Amino acid sequence: MLMYNTRWIKNNIPASDCAKSLSLMDVGTIRKVREFHRSFPQYSVTPLVALGNLAGALGVGGIYVKDESYRFGLNSFKALGCTFALASFIAQTIGCSVWDLDYGTLTSPDMKSRLGEYTFFATTDGNHGRALAWAASQIGQKSVIYMPKGCPLVRLENIRREGAEAYITDSNYDDTIRFTAELADKTPGGVIVQDTAWEGYEDIPGWIMQGYGVMALEACDQLREMGVMPTHMLIQAGVGAFAGSAQGLVSNYYGADSPVTFVVEPIVADCHYRSAQKGDGSIVNVGGDMDTIMAGLACGEPNILSWDILKNKSSYFVSIEDEIAARGMRVLGAPLRGDPRVISGESGASSMGFLTELLTSGDSSMAELREQAGIGKDSRILVFSTEGDTDPENYRRIVWDGKLGVKI
Repeated sequence: MLMYNTRWIKNNIPASDCAKSLSLMDVGTIRKVREFHRSFPQYSVTPLVALGNLAGALGVGGIYVKDESYRFGLNSFKALGCTFALASFIAQTIGCSVWDLDYGTLTSPDMKSRLGEYTFFATTDGNHGRALAWAASQIGQKSVIYMPKGCPLVRLENIRREGAEAYITDSNYDDTIRFTAELADKTPGGVIVQDTAWEGYEDIPGWIMQGYGVMALEACDQLREMGVMPTHMLIQAGVGAFAGSAQGLVSNYYGADSPVTFVVEPIVADCHYRSAQKGDGSIVNVGGDMDTIMAGLACGEPNILSWDILKNKSSYFVSIEDEIAARGMRVLGAPLRGDPRVISGESGASSMGFLTELLTSGDSSMAELREQAGIGKDSRILVFSTEGDTDPENYRRIVWDGKLGVKI
């Protein structure tokens, strides 16, 4: 029997009015955001792969994985948020509608002259910073990126190759955000571009979430083209911006037929799980080093916009160990014969890792969760692989060499 310290809790938080937050992810609005993205020469719809043989082996009707390793050539979904956020900031600054902007106008010399000089700041474990550096360079602006301690040098160098100044700090993710925000505030023309929201800082995170929503919209449309209605969805959470965007879009897209949703986090940074455990709708932050291979999820303070959606619309909150994410990487990277391969990084594979545990474990807790959530032979499950091998050396250590193997 596999022995993991997986924790889960059903969402019993009293319902509150989340209409304003949910309206951020209005389907019509996100379709317009997708039209904006379509103006970029680098844009294409990323694959939604059906793992039919895996689904059969695990006893469910279907498993569908959105593979974001192809997005904009940047190996993760993050550029969807950064590009739309920068465009929305520019529209607000020069006094026009964001829907009047496209790639051509944003990258034109005339736009640079109208806008002037800005420096965009961010904190990142790698993917968001790389995406912001790339987006800023597309419009001829500067970017400065700070990373929390423990981030791999390869991710730092990837950010620098996109034209940013980038540094690794001696602080954890949330403390690094505070440092970065203070520095941006002191810098002439400085703007912090972060996908976490706090009181007084909500516009840019909201725009980023709308950009992320394109990924979920693509997935829903792709499922519809396949003739599939999802019954369950797994979404991983760091600050929760992606999770909230996906949950919000899917809730608006399917309405009363929305799938049962699991929000998955690393056990050392499970602020959403702990907030759900508290049960009154308030946020519980997590501090400390948050040492996990799921670096993109090592965030201890939820985005207040996304939490408003998740606490009202998500079904279960789950807290997992690193070994489960590692297993997800191996399952996706070494598929059953006939299923397509998905190269998924440590954070990107976390939901798939949990799904395989949920469907195969003989543990009574997992059996109870399967029964409660109504998972069976007809279940059709949507999973997001939000990144590729953003740390290739660690990817090989896990997938090739068996680092963080199963617990017996």
